This record gives sequence, structure tokens and C-alpha cells, in this order.
Amino acid sequence: MIRLDGSDRDLERAAELLDRGELVAVPTETVYGLAGDAADPRAVLRIFTAKGRPPDHPLIVHLPGIEALDDWAAAVPEVARRLARAFWPGPLTLILPKAGHVSDVITGYQRTVGLRVPGHPVTLRLLAIFGRAVAAPSANRFGRISPTTADHVISEFEGRDSVAAVVDGGPCEVGVESTIVDCSGERPRILRPGMITAGQIGQVLGERPASAGQDEGPRASGRLPAHYAPETRVELVDATALAAPDPDAAVLALGVTPDPGGFMAWQSLPEEPAAYARGLYAALRALDTVGARRILVQRPPGTPAWSAIRDRLDRATA
Repeated sequence: MIRLDGSDRDLERAAELLDRGELVAVPTETVYGLAGDAADPRAVLRIFTAKGRPPDHPLIVHLPGIEALDDWAAAVPEVARRLARAFWPGPLTLILPKAGHVSDVITGYQRTVGLRVPGHPVTLRLLAIFGRAVAAPSANRFGRISPTTADHVISEFEGRDSVAAVVDGGPCEVGVESTIVDCSGERPRILRPGMITAGQIGQVLGERPASAGQDEGPRASGRLPAHYAPETRVELVDATALAAPDPDAAVLALGVTPDPGGFMAWQSLPEEPAAYARGLYAALRALDTVGARRILVQRPPGTPAWSAIRDRLDRATA
């Protein structure tokens, strides 16, 4: 795997690789994605093979701009256009009826497709050079911790020839995957929470969207009960549980640094949810390497601003 940067020369090289059907890991504002030409079924199949991803688990198509929305969706209701205008480029995925040309491999053999315009300047420039959309799930082995740096991607696929290159765009600004909103039915509903909250969506639409249950709505990325998990077992605990020494445990605490004397390792993340999300996956990756028997994560607050973080941690502990 070669490492490229955000220069036009390297992005042109990345576009050439995509045009040949190769896979290129790209930075987005959420996490790094494993990109392949969305119009090339062979490239899309390579994504599933590289990740070890189940074939019925659909991919998200990353568009070069909002103007491409009608190229990939058979019907776009006004609520979807309002959300796209409000939040694209950005960490919001819309589920819509798929256009006729969209490969069933991308959609997990469903009639809907997930679409978004990523909010990272490097990948937006790459998409402009490439001139087409890419399918791009997170650039990691299926079910594991999503990568938020180029080094994370390299560590995931080191020694394999399935990924041709990674474009290094620095650490991801958001740090957790996009909010997914299903706009294919009568009423918008959130399939996966993200850092764009239900409240923000409600302000745009004039009504708060529903939240789909685990088995409701179309299948979408990141909705399996167990996901985003390190190799080490993760447990959510209350702050009081961190007072008792456990020499076999690593700790991820909220806002304060626990006494490290009784723990194998510890990390602290900010009490502000956006900053916490930005550092979450990197912290879990670091704690996963220390040889602990388990990782104790302090339970985050139950407020709406923390819903995406709670979702990821709940799946990491499943």
C-alpha cells in the first residue's frame, strides 16, 4: 500500500487507481473510507472481499456534489433535498430509492441506496478529479474499530495487497460515522445516530424525525448489534467502578484522569461530545494494544448530544 497526500499530483494518481478498479482509502470528516468506483461492480466486490464484509450489508455511495443526487436516486422527496442542502457536504447519509443503474452489490440487494457528499476537502478534490462517485465503507476489517488516521488504515491492511493506496488527509474532524436518515418512506427516520443530531434535523424539517428500531427500516451500514469493536473485550461502567484497582484492565475515562496505579493503562477524553467523538476510535485502538484483559469505558451521559457515542460504545460492547 502506498501513502499519498493531498497534492493534485497524488490525487490524480489516486484517481487513476480508482479508474483501474483498485481500492484507495480516503479521508472523510467522519472516518477513513475504503473507496472503489461505485459504477464498477468488480471494484465494489473487491471492497467486500478486502473487509470481509457480508454481502447483504450495504455500502454508502459518496457523491462528488449535491448535483449528483438525482443520478443515483430514483426519487428524491423534498425532505431529502432540504436535508442535503442543509448538511452536505457533511456527515449525513440519506437512504433513498435507488436508480435503475445502481448495482445490487452496493445496496445489499435492496431497493434503496445510501448517499452522501463527504465533508473533507481532500476527498472532495479527489472526487472532482475522478469525476464519478465512489462506494466507501470504513477502511477497516468488518466489525472492527473504524480508522480516523492514515496510520490506522495501514495497520489494518498491512501486508495485504487488497488496498492499493491510502490518501493521508490527517486526523478525521468528526471521528464517528455519519448520521443515517431513511427518506424512502412516508416519514424520515434515523437508522443510525451520528453527530448531526435528531434535534438539528428536526430544525430543518420542522418536525423531529422518528428513530427506527434495530430491525426496522432498510438495512444500513453500522446497524448490526456488534460493531466498532476492538479485539479486547469492552465493558461500559459507571465512574464509581473506576475507583477499584484492576491490574488487568485498561481504562477510558470521561474528562478526568483516573489514578493509573491500579490499571494496566488509561486514557481520558473530553467531556464535550464533539471532542470526545473525535478521539474515541484512536483511544480504543491505543488501549487495544496494551495487552489488557478488558477495557473499561466510563458510561457517557444520557443526553441527546451523546447519542452517537452511546450507540458506538453499545455496539462495541455487544
